[in-house]
Amino acid sequence: MKETYFITGISTEVGKTISAAIVTEALEADYWKPVQAGDLDHSDTHKVKDWVKNPYTVFHTSAIALQTPMSPHAAAEREDRQLTASQCIRPKTENTLVIEGAGGVLVPLNATETIVDLIQPSDKVILVSRHYLGSINHTLLSVEALQARGLNVFGIIFSGDEHPSTETIILEKTRVPMIGRIREEKHFDRSLISQYAKQFRDVLSTT
Repeated sequence: MKETYFITGISTEVGKTISAAIVTEALEADYWKPVQAGDLDHSDTHKVKDWVKNPYTVFHTSAIALQTPMSPHAAAEREDRQLTASQCIRPKTENTLVIEGAGGVLVPLNATETIVDLIQPSDKVILVSRHYLGSINHTLLSVEALQARGLNVFGIIFSGDEHPSTETIILEKTRVPMIGRIREEKHFDRSLISQYAKQFRDVLSTT
C-alpha cells in the first residue's frame, strides 16, 4: 500500500462522503468504508462509486454493515451484534487507500472503542468541517482529540460556502493546512467531483 488517507468529520452529515469521493478521484486511490450503518442499498460506497470516474479505483467491501441508521454501537445493540475495532481489517492493496469513517471522530463502536481507534499513526487524517453554529468548537475539539493520540492531522476540508472568520480562527488555532472548500452545490455528479479533484490534487500531493 502506498499511503492511507482517513476521512473523518466534526459531526455527522458534514460532507465526508463527498470529500472522500473527491480525494479518491484526485489520487486515483482505492476506497473503503469500514463501518456502514443503514441505507445498505444506497450506501456511501455506492455513492462514491457513482461519483468516481477513473478506471483505477477499487471499492472494497465494508467490514461491518448494519441495517439500522444509528450510531454503530446503538445499531449493533439493536441487531444483537458485538462490534470491535479489530473486526475492521484493512483491505490489501498496492494502491493508495482512502478510508471514510462513520460520523465524527469519537462516534462509539462499543463501550470502550470509537472511530478514532480505526485510525493508524501512519494515516494522513483529513478532517471535514462544515459551517454551523458551534462548528468552531467541534472542529477544534476534533483536532485536539486526534493530536492527543499522536495522529497526523494532514489537512482540513471546509464544507459549505466561504465563512472567512470561522475558517481563519480554525486554521490559526490548529495550524492544520486547508486542503480546499466544497461549496454548496445543487447536485453532485462525476463531472463536478472531477472538477474538485483537479483543484485538490496539487494540495494533496504537496501538503
